[in-house]
Amino acid sequence: MKEIKNVNYGLEKIFKGAKDFLPLLGTDYIEFYVGNAKQAAYYYKSAFGFQSYAYKGLETGSREVTSYVLKQDKIRIVLTTPLSSKSSINNHIVKHGDGVKVIALWVDDATRSWQETTKRGAKSYMQPTVEKDEFGFVVRSGIHTYGDTVHVFVERKNYDGVFLPGFIKWESDYNPESTGLKYIDHMVGNVGWNEMNKWVKFYEDVMGFVNFLSFDDKQITTEYSALMSKVMSNGNGRIKFPINEPAEGKKKSQIEEYLDFYEGPGAQHIAVATDDIINTVAMLRSRGVEFLSIPPEEYYSAVPLRLEKHNHKLNEDIDTLKKLGILIDADEEGYLLQIFTKPVEDRPTLFFEIIQRMGARGFGAGNFKALFEAIEREQLKRGTL
Repeated sequence: MKEIKNVNYGLEKIFKGAKDFLPLLGTDYIEFYVGNAKQAAYYYKSAFGFQSYAYKGLETGSREVTSYVLKQDKIRIVLTTPLSSKSSINNHIVKHGDGVKVIALWVDDATRSWQETTKRGAKSYMQPTVEKDEFGFVVRSGIHTYGDTVHVFVERKNYDGVFLPGFIKWESDYNPESTGLKYIDHMVGNVGWNEMNKWVKFYEDVMGFVNFLSFDDKQITTEYSALMSKVMSNGNGRIKFPINEPAEGKKKSQIEEYLDFYEGPGAQHIAVATDDIINTVAMLRSRGVEFLSIPPEEYYSAVPLRLEKHNHKLNEDIDTLKKLGILIDADEEGYLLQIFTKPVEDRPTLFFEIIQRMGARGFGAGNFKALFEAIEREQLKRGTL
């Protein structure tokens, strides 16, 4: 398969004149099930610069879970811990470790979103439910996706509260400076052997997404391992979900390693956008966030030629990018800068991508080899390659 050169080509043409039966306004929040939400919240505040936003727990009348909501610009993450061994959430944590459970999507009509997706074959996770308090009401519904991951549709046009009914404003004297993270650019899911096309079809048929970019095992390969990936997007392009599956190689791929330690399909990484990746990465490094190893000298010496092919001029200093380990790629519309953290849990599962787009709309295909070789160096240390 060839990478589509103009990755925005398709969305406008494909959806022109067609009715989008599942209009999505954006990512509402990402909910993690974690073993200790209080401590996880401190980590994301201290390391990534998230701010205290909302809270639910025993003090608010919640007897089953405690949830901390953190915010940075348009990004909201929810960290949820069960308060009893009898909670079904424990099963998720025991099996997967800390990980993403809910990818919540902001919609204008949560009831219709549930009806449209379930009638097209989605398995219901949560029927349309009205949640009320003195600030109004929110309607939420949800469907199952790959593994134990779910999509929750959130309709909040009639709500003026801090987050959701049942939450209060989280007041804290400790709010470290933001690191410049703006919004969720995309989220990547890992699925099992020969399951990628099944989930591509799910997003096409059930949610009305299109597959506008594909990579096969000849493009995403190193000496030792390979994988395949297809990028799904909704009609307005605000939601992008690349889906990865393993491919045959000499040794175990990063996708296989993830599936082994997560014990099934799940969210592999969250890509968050910044307007100043140099400052963002410098701050993250100073706060203890660990990134994959820096590519070799020849990677950076080839950057001017790679950009010249597209008539782009790099605004950033290459030596600074090299020092921080930031990767560069380009397409006809511009270039992008990206870097990947090491896994943020003890299991080698979920990690983050920091990305700055300077016109480019791709996903860093030119960086795949350098990226996956860096991941393999980490796998080798872990004894899982």
